[in-house]
Amino acid sequence: MPTARPDPPPTEDQQTAAFGYRKVASETRQGLVNEVFAAVAARYDLMNDLMSGGLHRLWKDDLITWLNPPRSQRPFELIDVAAGTGDIALKALRDGGPLCRATLCDINPAMLGVGRDRLHQAGLAGRANLAIANAEALPFADQRFNAFTIAFGIRNVTRIERALSEARRVLKRGGRFLCLEFSCCEVPLLDRLYDFHSFEIIPRLGALAAGAAEPYRYLVESIRAFPDQRRFAGMIESCGFQRVSFRNLTGGIAAIHSAWRL
Repeated sequence: MPTARPDPPPTEDQQTAAFGYRKVASETRQGLVNEVFAAVAARYDLMNDLMSGGLHRLWKDDLITWLNPPRSQRPFELIDVAAGTGDIALKALRDGGPLCRATLCDINPAMLGVGRDRLHQAGLAGRANLAIANAEALPFADQRFNAFTIAFGIRNVTRIERALSEARRVLKRGGRFLCLEFSCCEVPLLDRLYDFHSFEIIPRLGALAAGAAEPYRYLVESIRAFPDQRRFAGMIESCGFQRVSFRNLTGGIAAIHSAWRL
Protein backbone atom coordinates (compact mmCIF):
# COMPACT_ATOMS: atom_id res chain seq x y z
CA MET A 1 0.00 0.00 0.00
CA PRO A 2 1.58 3.30 -1.04
CA THR A 3 2.44 5.80 1.66
CA ALA A 4 0.34 8.94 1.52
CA ARG A 5 2.27 12.03 0.70
CA PRO A 6 2.13 14.83 3.23
CA ASP A 7 0.29 17.95 2.22
CA PRO A 8 2.59 20.43 0.49
CA PRO A 9 3.61 23.47 2.50
CA PRO A 10 1.39 26.48 2.01
CA THR A 11 2.33 28.84 -0.77
CA GLU A 12 3.05 32.48 -0.08
CA ASP A 13 -0.51 33.31 -1.08
CA GLN A 14 -1.95 30.69 1.31
CA GLN A 15 0.06 31.70 4.35
CA THR A 16 -1.60 33.71 7.07
CA ALA A 17 -0.30 36.15 9.64
CA ALA A 18 -1.67 37.75 12.78
CA PHE A 19 -3.22 41.20 12.49
CA GLY A 20 -4.04 41.84 16.10
CA TYR A 21 -6.17 38.84 17.02
CA ARG A 22 -7.31 38.30 13.44
CA LYS A 23 -5.69 36.02 10.90
CA VAL A 24 -5.19 37.59 7.49
CA ALA A 25 -3.31 36.61 4.37
CA SER A 26 0.39 37.33 4.75
CA GLU A 27 0.53 39.39 1.59
CA THR A 28 -2.24 41.72 2.78
CA ARG A 29 -1.09 42.19 6.39
CA GLN A 30 1.56 44.83 5.65
CA GLY A 31 -0.98 46.98 3.84
CA LEU A 32 -3.32 46.82 6.82
CA VAL A 33 -0.49 47.78 9.19
CA ASN A 34 0.45 50.66 6.89
CA GLU A 35 -3.13 51.95 7.04
CA VAL A 36 -3.04 51.91 10.84
CA PHE A 37 0.14 53.98 11.01
CA ALA A 38 -0.88 56.33 8.22
CA ALA A 39 -3.99 57.07 10.29
CA VAL A 40 -2.00 57.92 13.42
CA ALA A 41 1.21 59.38 11.92
CA ALA A 42 0.51 62.97 12.95
CA ARG A 43 -0.37 61.82 16.46
CA TYR A 44 2.19 59.03 16.83
CA ASP A 45 3.83 60.42 19.96
CA LEU A 46 0.40 60.94 21.49
CA MET A 47 -0.40 57.34 20.60
CA ASN A 48 2.68 56.10 22.45
CA ASP A 49 1.77 58.32 25.40
CA LEU A 50 -1.65 56.67 25.54
CA MET A 51 -0.20 53.16 25.13
CA SER A 52 2.44 53.58 27.83
CA GLY A 53 1.12 56.31 30.09
CA GLY A 54 4.02 58.48 28.92
CA LEU A 55 6.63 55.95 30.02
CA HIS A 56 7.82 55.31 26.44
CA ARG A 57 9.94 58.46 26.67
CA LEU A 58 11.85 57.07 29.66
CA TRP A 59 12.12 53.65 28.04
CA LYS A 60 13.65 55.20 24.92
CA ASP A 61 16.15 57.05 27.11
CA ASP A 62 17.07 53.65 28.60
CA LEU A 63 17.55 52.25 25.09
CA ILE A 64 19.98 55.02 24.10
CA THR A 65 21.81 54.74 27.42
CA TRP A 66 22.33 51.03 26.75
CA LEU A 67 23.36 51.75 23.15
CA ASN A 68 25.89 54.31 24.41
CA PRO A 69 26.82 55.92 21.07
CA PRO A 70 30.45 57.12 21.14
CA ARG A 71 30.97 60.76 22.04
CA SER A 72 34.49 60.77 20.61
CA GLN A 73 35.64 61.40 17.04
CA ARG A 74 35.07 57.73 16.19
CA PRO A 75 32.68 57.21 13.25
CA PHE A 76 29.47 55.44 14.24
CA GLU A 77 26.70 54.40 11.86
CA LEU A 78 23.27 53.64 13.32
CA ILE A 79 20.26 52.31 11.45
CA ASP A 80 16.93 52.83 13.17
CA VAL A 81 14.24 50.67 11.58
CA ALA A 82 10.54 51.44 11.97
CA ALA A 83 11.94 54.88 12.77
CA GLY A 84 8.54 56.54 12.93
CA THR A 85 8.82 60.14 14.08
CA GLY A 86 12.58 59.84 14.51
CA ASP A 87 12.84 60.10 18.29
CA ILE A 88 15.34 57.24 18.65
CA ALA A 89 17.62 58.69 15.98
CA LEU A 90 17.32 62.16 17.49
CA LYS A 91 18.29 60.89 20.93
CA ALA A 92 21.25 58.94 19.51
CA LEU A 93 22.54 61.89 17.48
CA ARG A 94 22.25 64.24 20.45
CA ASP A 95 24.06 61.79 22.73
CA GLY A 96 26.74 60.77 20.22
CA GLY A 97 29.76 62.60 18.95
CA PRO A 98 30.04 64.63 15.72
CA LEU A 99 30.78 61.56 13.59
CA CYS A 100 27.72 59.70 14.80
CA ARG A 101 25.26 59.32 11.90
CA ALA A 102 21.81 57.76 11.67
CA THR A 103 19.77 56.20 8.90
CA LEU A 104 16.04 56.34 9.55
CA CYS A 105 14.17 53.54 7.83
CA ASP A 106 10.40 53.11 7.75
CA ILE A 107 7.97 51.50 5.33
CA ASN A 108 5.43 54.27 5.89
CA PRO A 109 6.15 57.56 4.08
CA ALA A 110 3.80 59.54 6.33
CA MET A 111 5.64 58.42 9.45
CA LEU A 112 9.03 59.07 7.91
CA GLY A 113 7.91 62.54 6.83
CA VAL A 114 7.27 63.46 10.47
CA GLY A 115 10.75 62.20 11.35
CA ARG A 116 12.32 64.25 8.54
CA ASP A 117 10.64 67.41 9.78
CA ARG A 118 11.80 66.82 13.34
CA LEU A 119 15.41 66.31 12.21
CA HIS A 120 15.32 69.62 10.34
CA GLN A 121 13.83 71.41 13.33
CA ALA A 122 16.59 69.98 15.56
CA GLY A 123 19.33 71.02 13.11
CA LEU A 124 20.43 67.39 12.70
CA ALA A 125 19.29 66.64 9.16
CA GLY A 126 22.88 66.81 7.89
CA ARG A 127 23.84 63.79 10.00
CA ALA A 128 20.90 61.61 8.94
CA ASN A 129 19.63 59.71 5.92
CA LEU A 130 16.07 58.57 5.28
CA ALA A 131 14.94 55.41 3.51
CA ILE A 132 11.46 54.11 2.76
CA ALA A 133 11.93 50.37 3.05
CA ASN A 134 10.55 47.16 4.54
CA ALA A 135 12.41 45.73 7.54
CA GLU A 136 12.28 42.34 5.82
CA ALA A 137 14.27 43.53 2.80
CA LEU A 138 16.62 46.39 3.69
CA PRO A 139 18.25 48.15 0.71
CA PHE A 140 21.71 48.30 2.29
CA ALA A 141 24.98 46.45 1.80
CA ASP A 142 26.12 43.70 4.13
CA GLN A 143 27.95 44.77 7.28
CA ARG A 144 27.35 48.49 6.85
CA PHE A 145 26.18 49.61 10.31
CA ASN A 146 27.64 49.63 13.80
CA ALA A 147 24.25 49.43 15.49
CA PHE A 148 20.65 48.52 14.65
CA THR A 149 17.73 49.78 16.72
CA ILE A 150 14.02 49.16 16.42
CA ALA A 151 11.52 50.56 18.92
CA PHE A 152 7.90 49.45 19.02
CA GLY A 153 8.17 48.20 15.44
CA ILE A 154 9.18 44.54 15.41
CA ARG A 155 5.70 43.29 16.34
CA ASN A 156 4.28 45.02 13.25
CA VAL A 157 6.57 43.09 10.91
CA THR A 158 4.86 40.25 9.04
CA ARG A 159 7.83 37.85 9.13
CA ILE A 160 9.83 38.63 12.25
CA GLU A 161 12.57 36.10 11.51
CA ARG A 162 13.26 37.73 8.15
CA ALA A 163 13.57 41.14 9.79
CA LEU A 164 15.96 39.74 12.40
CA SER A 165 18.06 38.09 9.70
CA GLU A 166 18.20 41.38 7.81
CA ALA A 167 19.27 43.16 10.98
CA ARG A 168 22.15 40.74 11.39
CA ARG A 169 23.09 41.00 7.71
CA VAL A 170 23.51 44.79 7.71
CA LEU A 171 25.44 44.87 10.99
CA LYS A 172 29.22 44.88 11.03
CA ARG A 173 31.03 42.23 13.03
CA GLY A 174 30.91 43.45 16.59
CA GLY A 175 27.70 45.36 15.79
CA ARG A 176 24.89 45.75 18.31
CA PHE A 177 21.19 44.94 17.93
CA LEU A 178 18.76 46.64 20.33
CA CYS A 179 15.00 46.22 20.28
CA LEU A 180 12.53 48.04 22.52
CA GLU A 181 9.08 46.50 22.47
CA PHE A 182 5.97 46.12 24.57
CA SER A 183 6.20 42.76 26.25
CA CYS A 184 4.64 40.49 28.89
CA CYS A 185 4.01 42.09 32.28
CA GLU A 186 5.39 39.77 34.96
CA VAL A 187 4.13 41.55 38.09
CA PRO A 188 0.91 40.19 39.65
CA LEU A 189 -1.94 42.72 39.86
CA LEU A 190 -0.01 45.14 37.64
CA ASP A 191 -0.69 42.78 34.74
CA ARG A 192 -4.46 42.93 35.39
CA LEU A 193 -4.39 46.70 35.74
CA TYR A 194 -2.43 46.97 32.50
CA ASP A 195 -4.89 44.69 30.68
CA PHE A 196 -7.81 46.85 31.83
CA HIS A 197 -5.99 50.00 30.72
CA SER A 198 -5.12 48.41 27.37
CA PHE A 199 -8.47 46.98 26.35
CA GLU A 200 -10.90 49.34 28.07
CA ILE A 201 -9.18 52.71 28.33
CA ILE A 202 -6.78 53.01 25.38
CA PRO A 203 -9.36 52.52 22.56
CA ARG A 204 -11.65 55.08 24.21
CA LEU A 205 -8.81 57.56 24.61
CA GLY A 206 -7.82 56.93 21.00
CA ALA A 207 -11.35 57.71 19.86
CA LEU A 208 -11.36 60.94 21.85
CA ALA A 209 -7.83 62.12 21.07
CA ALA A 210 -7.41 60.91 17.50
CA GLY A 211 -10.97 60.35 16.33
CA ALA A 212 -10.47 56.61 15.80
CA ALA A 213 -10.54 53.68 18.21
CA GLU A 214 -9.81 50.89 15.73
CA PRO A 215 -6.07 51.60 15.18
CA TYR A 216 -5.55 51.59 18.93
CA ARG A 217 -7.48 48.35 19.32
CA TYR A 218 -5.19 46.71 16.76
CA LEU A 219 -2.09 48.03 18.55
CA VAL A 220 -3.25 46.60 21.89
CA GLU A 221 -4.03 43.23 20.31
CA SER A 222 -0.68 43.16 18.51
CA ILE A 223 1.09 43.56 21.86
CA ARG A 224 -0.74 40.60 23.36
CA ALA A 225 -0.07 38.45 20.28
CA PHE A 226 3.68 39.16 20.35
CA PRO A 227 6.04 36.50 21.82
CA ASP A 228 7.03 36.98 25.44
CA GLN A 229 10.53 38.04 26.47
CA ARG A 230 12.12 34.59 26.56
CA ARG A 231 10.53 33.32 23.38
CA PHE A 232 11.56 36.45 21.50
CA ALA A 233 15.11 36.14 22.85
CA GLY A 234 15.15 32.60 21.44
CA MET A 235 14.04 33.91 18.04
CA ILE A 236 16.87 36.45 18.04
CA GLU A 237 19.41 33.75 18.92
CA SER A 238 18.08 31.38 16.25
CA CYS A 239 18.83 34.07 13.63
CA GLY A 240 22.54 33.91 14.43
CA PHE A 241 22.96 36.62 17.06
CA GLN A 242 25.09 36.02 20.14
CA ARG A 243 25.17 37.33 23.72
CA VAL A 244 21.38 37.71 23.63
CA SER A 245 19.85 39.27 26.73
CA PHE A 246 16.92 41.41 27.77
CA ARG A 247 15.94 43.91 30.44
CA ASN A 248 12.38 44.26 31.68
CA LEU A 249 11.04 47.79 32.03
CA THR A 250 8.17 48.66 34.37
CA GLY A 251 7.61 45.07 35.41
CA GLY A 252 7.82 43.70 31.88
CA ILE A 253 5.23 46.00 30.29
CA ALA A 254 8.12 46.70 27.92
CA ALA A 255 11.52 45.09 27.44
CA ILE A 256 14.78 45.92 25.72
CA HIS A 257 16.45 43.02 23.94
CA SER A 258 20.17 43.24 23.23
CA ALA A 259 22.29 41.04 20.95
CA TRP A 260 25.56 41.17 19.04
CA ARG A 261 26.84 40.07 15.67
CA LEU A 262 30.16 38.45 16.52
